[in-house]
Amino acid sequence: MASPPPKLPIPGRRNILITSALPYVNNVPHLGNIIGCVLSADVFARYCRLRGYNAIYICGTDEYGTATETKALEEKCSPKEICDKYHVIHDEVYKWFDIKFDKFGRTSAPEQTEVCQAIFHKLMENKWLTENTMQQLYCDTCERFLADRLVEGKCPTEGCNYEAARGDQCENCSKLLNPTELIDPKCKVCKNAPRIRDTDHLFLELPLLSDKLVNYINNTSVAGMWSQNAIQATNAWLKEGLKQRCITRDLKWGVPVPHEKYKDKVFYVWFDAPIGYISITASYTPDWEKWWKDPDNVELFQFMGKDNVPFHTVMFPSTLLGTGENWTMMKTISVTEYLNYEAGKFSKSHGIGVFGNDAKVTNIPSEVWRYYLLMNRPEVSDTLFTWADLQAKLNSELLNNLGNFINRVLSFVAKPAGAGYDSIIPDAPNAESHTLTNALAEKTNKWVEQYLEAMEKVKLKQGLKSAMAISSDGNAYLQVNIILCLGFHLCFY
Repeated sequence: MASPPPKLPIPGRRNILITSALPYVNNVPHLGNIIGCVLSADVFARYCRLRGYNAIYICGTDEYGTATETKALEEKCSPKEICDKYHVIHDEVYKWFDIKFDKFGRTSAPEQTEVCQAIFHKLMENKWLTENTMQQLYCDTCERFLADRLVEGKCPTEGCNYEAARGDQCENCSKLLNPTELIDPKCKVCKNAPRIRDTDHLFLELPLLSDKLVNYINNTSVAGMWSQNAIQATNAWLKEGLKQRCITRDLKWGVPVPHEKYKDKVFYVWFDAPIGYISITASYTPDWEKWWKDPDNVELFQFMGKDNVPFHTVMFPSTLLGTGENWTMMKTISVTEYLNYEAGKFSKSHGIGVFGNDAKVTNIPSEVWRYYLLMNRPEVSDTLFTWADLQAKLNSELLNNLGNFINRVLSFVAKPAGAGYDSIIPDAPNAESHTLTNALAEKTNKWVEQYLEAMEKVKLKQGLKSAMAISSDGNAYLQVNIILCLGFHLCFY
């Protein structure tokens, strides 16, 4: 069966471009990853399509950087082999969860190099990039500079002191770090202590771009109704003061830097990963610029977990602004807090929690997982996954509420004439004169209004609760009418 032609923006229609944070390719996604980005974006994309909006949903695996090299070392294979293996795993997991991407691509595709290098050249032309020397950890045993994730040590943040903090971020307190800040650092490969050496790199001049960036944030965060956690995370970066941000790394696996002096380096994954939204769209359609360079006619909605926020509200917008081109900038960002597992955090590295392949083998339908994750979506604070809560919501909400409502209605319709409607949906003459029916209609209209309002504001959990309230009221309506009918028949018995 031939694939449908790629969708393009349509004049006069509401054109919505939806992305979710590109899942990193070095492991199997867990439930926290799924609700934090891909499932939330999928639900909003479905809503947009049902409303008649012209929407596309773009995602893919984030494949470059240290984490891939580290995983390749662990599994004794090449980075490309790791990406090929885990891209398939991700794709299968999302298909099982019934995630409907318009395109699920990869950042190792040729389009990524093309788009990323083109943006780099624009930044160079506009003089937003500078050269500088930085200190970096070098492992004499491995004879290489150690990128962020090839280093582990004690977190320097006061009150944290987590023993296994990575060189780019502490998994315990979420503080962004530089490898040289770690206390007692160790090379992840050989476990020896590295030493500090000088190395030259290219930097994005965020301080010089700050006026453009702050103007964008002030205007868009209001117009796009950014979630409060996104605003807080962004303001925290701005309050600390914007600093030069290194965009190159001493690695082999990544987009090559098209500069003679830096030809042996690659772009930092957090410089090139958000560009993946653009390059994956370019692999979806050669007319990708109609989506990405038409801000007057296209709205960009982005979904992610809270640890990804600054890269999407500060780094990525600054990169696009620095090119001087007319990019479709993010309008709305929807950010989730953490979904925790039982008594602790989900952790890819420590194998704690329910992962996508685990969900598949439980024999619990994907629709149940989707419902539970959405009803438990951590929109304003961390939420907790527990097996007991999953069972309770399945029984009380899906079976006893929604399932019961649907079953009762279908049963009434399917019963033979006299007892039911002989599988023919009946007319309802003068329904407006029936007090209970009228009351149900009014309630349902209000729930639909609340549902639409919530979904337009990307309040997915509230939207689902409004939809479920209709079945609760429907059950109550049926129950009252059954009692009234029984009472009527008993009077003439």
